[in-house]
Amino acid sequence: MSDSCSGRKEIQGHPCFGGNHHKNGRIHLAVAPRCNIKCGYCTRKHDCVNESRPGVTSKIYTPQEALDKVREVMASDLLGPVIKVVGIAGPGDPLANEETFETFRLIGAEFPRLIKCLSTNGLLLPERIDELEEIDLQSLTVTINSLDPEVAGKIYSFIRYHGATYRGEEAGRIIIANQLAGVRRAVEYGMTVKVNTVLIPGVNDGQITLIAERVKELGAFVMNVMPLIPQAEFSGVVPPTPEQLESVRNANEKIIGQFRHCRQCRADAIGLIGQDVSTAFGGCATPAGR
Repeated sequence: MSDSCSGRKEIQGHPCFGGNHHKNGRIHLAVAPRCNIKCGYCTRKHDCVNESRPGVTSKIYTPQEALDKVREVMASDLLGPVIKVVGIAGPGDPLANEETFETFRLIGAEFPRLIKCLSTNGLLLPERIDELEEIDLQSLTVTINSLDPEVAGKIYSFIRYHGATYRGEEAGRIIIANQLAGVRRAVEYGMTVKVNTVLIPGVNDGQITLIAERVKELGAFVMNVMPLIPQAEFSGVVPPTPEQLESVRNANEKIIGQFRHCRQCRADAIGLIGQDVSTAFGGCATPAGR
């Protein structure tokens, strides 16, 4: 369903796009274990470690198990009334996993009122965007960390694309081109697009404003500048301070709206943003505000 005025699909109630995140919640389904790139800041552990960061989940679900989980949550007095969104954000890249599409088909058939949301690195977005339209995906998040292939080559250790492995600037050129093309196509389909950017001090500081300008031109709705979580190859990098992060967001806000209540959620988060209650449904919860 589209907003007749803007051509954008209806996402009223989505906590990441203007919906009241204190009252409207989401359920993340960890059905996508495989990834096609290696980000230098990414460490994925599929176990319960009482922490909130992307890539972490207590369990990988099959599409049928994911549907059963949604049924359980929607039937609960605790969360059923507040859940507005079902999202797939990993722990790998959703577009590199066929289970993503099967899960959305199953849930769409039984819970058509739930907003379908997906988060991707964008490498496969141009070639899979038609399938996302077929399952009526309403909102999309694409992580774009650079528009400069040289800088991107420092952030991504490698990408695997069409059976080949690419590194350095070559990898950067491929993923940037696909991310931008994918955002443009998603907007044309009426999807509401959020762009995530991980701020890595000393690496992509100079890219943030450029990304904001470019994705705004392409029709993205909002941008989420996230602080680096120091780990993996970037474990020695000092993350931006809250003041530095706020300064970047304030500058970007002159270009495109800024998403400020991100908690860098787990791949299996359930509930309100910042209040993960997945432990009540067989998962591992994280403290509010993490």
